Amino acid sequence: MNHDHYDDSYLADILRKVKTIALVGASPNPARPSNGVMAYLLAHGYHVIPVNPGQAGKQILGQTVYARLADIPEPIDMIDVFRAPEYLQSVVDEALALKPLPSVIWGQLEVRDDKAASAAEAAGIDVVMNRCPAIEYPRLLAA
Repeated sequence: MNHDHYDDSYLADILRKVKTIALVGASPNPARPSNGVMAYLLAHGYHVIPVNPGQAGKQILGQTVYARLADIPEPIDMIDVFRAPEYLQSVVDEALALKPLPSVIWGQLEVRDDKAASAAEAAGIDVVMNRCPAIEYPRLLAA
């Protein structure tokens, strides 16, 4: 897939179909973008599970934090990645070990690694990079 441009229908379909989102790199600090995006997604009906090893066992925005994707006790539809681009491959590797596989891996603004994306796509996972669901949702789905 060409990750330089996404059809609006591709992004809208993802935002419509996913329900459970693991947010990797979640922060308890309200000034951090990951916290604001998590609050936005929660407010729009998504079940958001924060992932941050330094916060494991605590709560962010009322949601229990897990150290790793593998620790989450339920299936994940989408992984939203708030980590530097060089960590995207390790997130994809973690995702590929999950059963069932998530249907989407979404790299936040400036999070792009085409090799990691290719590995996810080879396993049948849709990939979005360098985009924010809290920007795309109101642009595509808000009436």
